[in-house]
Amino acid sequence: MNAVNAWHDASMTTLGLFWTAFWAFGLGYLISSMIQVFVTQERMKSSMGKSGIKDISLATFFGFLSSSCSFAALSTTRALFTKGAGFVPALAFLLSSTNLVVELGIVIALFLSWQFVVAEYVGGLMLILLMWLAVTLSYPKEMIENGRKHAAQKTGDEKTEIPDWRQLIKSLEGWRQVAERYIMEWQMVWKDVTIGFTVAGIIAVFVPKSFFQALFAGTGVESLSFFDLLLQTLVGPLAAFFTFIGSMGNIPLAAVLFSNGVSFAGVMAFIFSDLVVFPVLRIQAQYYGWKLALYILSILLIVLVSTALLIHYSFDLLNILPTGLEASSVTDRQFFKLDYKFLLNILFIGLSFAAFTLRRRKHSHGESKMNWSKLILNTFVTISLLWLAGGLIAGSFSS
Repeated sequence: MNAVNAWHDASMTTLGLFWTAFWAFGLGYLISSMIQVFVTQERMKSSMGKSGIKDISLATFFGFLSSSCSFAALSTTRALFTKGAGFVPALAFLLSSTNLVVELGIVIALFLSWQFVVAEYVGGLMLILLMWLAVTLSYPKEMIENGRKHAAQKTGDEKTEIPDWRQLIKSLEGWRQVAERYIMEWQMVWKDVTIGFTVAGIIAVFVPKSFFQALFAGTGVESLSFFDLLLQTLVGPLAAFFTFIGSMGNIPLAAVLFSNGVSFAGVMAFIFSDLVVFPVLRIQAQYYGWKLALYILSILLIVLVSTALLIHYSFDLLNILPTGLEASSVTDRQFFKLDYKFLLNILFIGLSFAAFTLRRRKHSHGESKMNWSKLILNTFVTISLLWLAGGLIAGSFSS
């Protein structure tokens, strides 16, 4: 493959991964927007305002029903949190909606094996339980409340108490507010999404498998020591940090890692790491401030490494550790085809257009001042867009 064809393939992979995930973005942002507009703080506090078993179970169940990609789940989680949900239930929702996902289990079954499917769902519950324990032991009350205020001020939720949601949901004004929030959600993350998916396409095409074999110490060794296994579970989040594709797109790459000798624990840590990558951290910081965002990151890192190790040794004890398999590449996937994702994408393209026309013209939110962070972000977005456009144009000349 020459450089021009590789450039084209990288651009097409980026667009294909985004096309695969677009409907999930739209669904998550629609749910988030409706929660922000129609759900009162009193109702949210009464349902999930504490950290008891009932509140966490409800949050886990609602997260399972939402089944979002990580970006959309972040938005919905923030909406729940600013409306009065407890910190632990909010994180339980976040973990559930990104790990206890039916579609994710199907993709894992296609690319990996049934052991990974079981590990994904059992591990998802373990992540929530260990997160609950870790937050309870370290609970930084002042930091959490400051993060809640920061998120409310960022979105205006501190002044949106709804006296009668039944009337609002029947009115044009209510749905106009939903449309405004929906567009605002896209405005807050589209730059991070653009950069993240562009990098994913580049890595999927240009980074050789040998790089990942070198990255994970002990690759190919049948019996790993605890230290080697721990090291691989720590490298898993590091690899995900540099190869962010999202939970769905990461599965083919996880299969490549496993087929090249990475341990079960290392692969599971990699799969669990879609919430500890830099684009997610940046969005969390926008929502809650950097202090709480880094606290959430540290909690998630601790629980995902612990969960991956516990699952590995549990499966080893039960003698059901999976064996090696042949894995396909991210770039081998057929993204653009007529299936349910195509129909859902058309639906949410239409809904997005309707939201854009329904919203008020006054839609600016938050700070407009340019700073170094925004300047760097805008620079990378521009480079990403030029890269994608160049790759598509290059493909037409090389064909």
